[in-house]
Amino acid sequence: MAVDIQPACLGLYCGKTLLFKNSSTEVYGECGVCPRGQRTNAQKHCQPCTESPELYDWLYLGFMAMLPLVLHWFFIEWHSGKKSSSALFQHITALLECSVAAVITLLVSEPVGVLQIRSCRVLMLSDWYTMLYNPSPDYVTTVHCTHEAVYPLYTIVFIYYAFCLVLMMLLRPLLVKKIACGLGKSDRFKSIYAALYFFPIVTVLQAVGGGLLYYAFPYIILVLSLVTLAVYMSASEIENCYDLLVRKKRLVVLFSHWLLHAYGIISISRVDKLEQDLPLLALVPTPALFYLFTARFTEPSRILSEGANGH
Repeated sequence: MAVDIQPACLGLYCGKTLLFKNSSTEVYGECGVCPRGQRTNAQKHCQPCTESPELYDWLYLGFMAMLPLVLHWFFIEWHSGKKSSSALFQHITALLECSVAAVITLLVSEPVGVLQIRSCRVLMLSDWYTMLYNPSPDYVTTVHCTHEAVYPLYTIVFIYYAFCLVLMMLLRPLLVKKIACGLGKSDRFKSIYAALYFFPIVTVLQAVGGGLLYYAFPYIILVLSLVTLAVYMSASEIENCYDLLVRKKRLVVLFSHWLLHAYGIISISRVDKLEQDLPLLALVPTPALFYLFTARFTEPSRILSEGANGH
């Protein structure tokens, strides 16, 4: 097969797009940016992204999908007051919004109409920041080769957040107006107002730190889930198993944190060797058990009461 010979392509992410191909000839264009859905190979040719995401890629997307859902639940609980039934309906609605947004996002991504995506393999951190690697051959003219080398892991998150925001604005105000009768008019929509603040924040977080989050999210999940579980149990003055079992809500919070622990452990291990990694899930209840066994030595209720009295 004859291949069109052209000068070497400079830059880490610059490539040559295939212009013509038959049984004996391949003709490539000039060195430049690869089209969306393609990235360069070792020969500096733009190749379509045809692989399926790895388990770790799906776990990363799951983490980015959970962020707005967890924030929704937090602010719903924060602003719902004592109206537990109102909070429950809002929790379910937030889960429905994020689930529908995730399904729609997968359906509109390539290949369109099916619940799967094609992706390019993430090879290194710089794949997320191709704009920083545009070459300047003569130190004057810059060849712009910025493209999504990690297609579609970068942009699909923005699409998902956009659908989450649209669905929230369509569904949540009507629901809150119907069921949150016990709250004041100014309090009813505070969880929605909070979402209008945190959606831009998580969007900027993905835009600036997407690559860092890709490699760090398992550890972020573990650390934050451990800290929030300890804070919740101490604030609820849980000092023994009876205190934990006396309310269903506390069990729900505990099991939710256990799921996050398991998610973080699986993300770190990547389940490369199933028989070696699965026993690590036995560590999931360890933080809660450690807290219950040591709570009587620290007496969280006494610390909280002294803090409230200003001592």
